[in-house]
Amino acid sequence: MTEVIDLGGYGDAFRTDPHPVYAELRARGPVHRVRPPGGTADHETWLVVGYEEARAALADPRLAKDPAKLGMTFLDEEHIGKYLLSVDPPDHTRLRSLVSRAFTARRVEQLRPRVQQITDELLDAMLPHGSGDLVESFAFPLPITVICELLGVPEMDRAAFREISTEVVAPSGADSEYDAVIRLAEYLTELIDDKRRAPGDDLLSDLIRTTAEDGDRLSPGELRGMAYLLLIAGHETTVNLIANGVHALLTHPDQLADLRADMGLLDGAVEEMLRWEGPVENATFRFAAEPLEIGGVPVAQGQSVLVGLTAADRDPKRYPDADRFDIRRDPRGHVAFGHGIHFCLGAPLARLEGRTAIRSLLERAPALAPDGPAGAWLPGMLIRGMRSLPVRW
Repeated sequence: MTEVIDLGGYGDAFRTDPHPVYAELRARGPVHRVRPPGGTADHETWLVVGYEEARAALADPRLAKDPAKLGMTFLDEEHIGKYLLSVDPPDHTRLRSLVSRAFTARRVEQLRPRVQQITDELLDAMLPHGSGDLVESFAFPLPITVICELLGVPEMDRAAFREISTEVVAPSGADSEYDAVIRLAEYLTELIDDKRRAPGDDLLSDLIRTTAEDGDRLSPGELRGMAYLLLIAGHETTVNLIANGVHALLTHPDQLADLRADMGLLDGAVEEMLRWEGPVENATFRFAAEPLEIGGVPVAQGQSVLVGLTAADRDPKRYPDADRFDIRRDPRGHVAFGHGIHFCLGAPLARLEGRTAIRSLLERAPALAPDGPAGAWLPGMLIRGMRSLPVRW
């Protein structure tokens, strides 16, 4: 009988620092049957913690993303609609093709001056205070401003949106998650209706207008799902890329000093930040569309699979001395943005924002230092990020 590892048995230590737990599991094998913290027997899943096995699983077409194939429906899909992370080919191929027509590399590159301007304005407002919460003052408002402007979302109550967004990706309870999804679905429906009546020069308006050669277009539900994915994933991951990255530098002063001495290391440093403490701890669920083996472990048809991104990126078989944060290492091949057909569509934008934010922060705050312990890490096994990061400069 397969051993089931209850991750809740590790207590708060697993949430604060899951890496030793993943290392312990990796030492015993690349794939394990686990029960997530707070879960019951109904929530048991396979967890992939080895790098090679994770990379293979991320690209394996036998692991489906669409729960409807197994007669299941998730909360967000039920109320929001289909989106890239909840569909498989040919639906995924169609949706990604339509979105890629509007969300181009050229469009991202054109955002570079505006990303720098927003960064400078946030630092102008933050630095005179001498200290503060880096998440609240900088890491959160930068990506949410960028993605809202890109999508054409009107200025909103950002504190309220942050609350909704965080409950969606790291729910504190079933009721709060349900309420957050419903509120977001209602907001996006109204937003899309407004764009149809008065389109603008923004990505959401372009998605409404986008038509393939055969006349195919995104349906209302698909538009809502795409706006949901871009709005949530487009800022939540970047918030934690910036905050986790700065936290890594502050807790490794030798690496911070090296980067300050040579900003030519910045691009590689950001990739190492993604590898060492990426913003997505585990990829969203996959489901075995047929019986298969992962790392020699049999997975029955219909069973769910979590691919551990942070666990894979700390695998010493792929990265020697993997627990060491080293901005000079070659972190190529990391899976912080996923792998295969579901590789993150917004990776170029996240990298642009991360590099711009960290470079500007270090240049303008030469005395940047911790100002107390970091806030609690977010609950759940999806997003890896802190609620706050007190710093002084």
